[in-house]
Parts: sequence; structure tokens; C-alpha cells
Amino acid sequence: MALAPGLQARLLTMVERGDTAAKVGSGDVPVLATPRVLALAEQATLQAVAGALAPGQTSVGTRVSLEHLAASPVGTHIEVAVELTEVDGRRLVFGFTARDRKAVVASGTIERVVVDRERFLARLTPGGEGGTTR
Repeated sequence: MALAPGLQARLLTMVERGDTAAKVGSGDVPVLATPRVLALAEQATLQAVAGALAPGQTSVGTRVSLEHLAASPVGTHIEVAVELTEVDGRRLVFGFTARDRKAVVASGTIERVVVDRERFLARLTPGGEGGTTR
């Protein structure tokens, strides 16, 4: 499988107390936190390209646009769907939606860059080349 637009993944989850804004510190209400929406969408992007990356490669997030449209209380089932919409060299662009049984809860785009895992991690160690991905 090659990296090409059209790769997709879906992730199903149920909102638990640990996923709430009150628990993760992004608010004080017991509904799905925006940072958790993003984490779920990023997890799905990894799943979408997992079989298309060369051995030793991974992708790292570089840009996000997220619109959180509806509150999801504990117990709500959420489906996050992502699709790779653009490949520009090492740059990958995904569109995503998160929805419950009634409506779209969130939508947006995530950009990631394909990197060599070992080289990327070597940059993070003392004496490495720095922490940039570009």
C-alpha cells in the first residue's frame, strides 16, 4: 500500500469520565474535552497510514484546525472518521469528523509529516541536531 489520498480509518469510542473537560483540565464541565477529540482524531490518522509507511517511518503532527460543534456527555458513543486528502512529499493532510448518533460533534484537518523515527528521536537527545521536523 502506498501513501495516497483516499486512505481512511474509523475509530469508535465511548466518552468516559477521563475524557471530560473537567478531568483533563480544559474546562469545568463533564463533557468530551476538545483535547481528547484531537487525540482521537490523531490516533485515527496513525491508523489510516500505518500500512503505507516504510519500515522505520512514522508521522508527527504539525498543524491542526478543529471546530468542536457539540457537547458529548459521559456515555456518548463517538465515531471519528479520517481520510487522507493530500500528499505533498512528506506532508500529509487529513480531514476528519467526529459524530455521535445524532450529529457531527467536531470536524477539522490535521497535517502530519512523515519522518524517519530513529533520526527524529536522535534530534531530541543532548548533542542531537535540534527538535525541528522540517
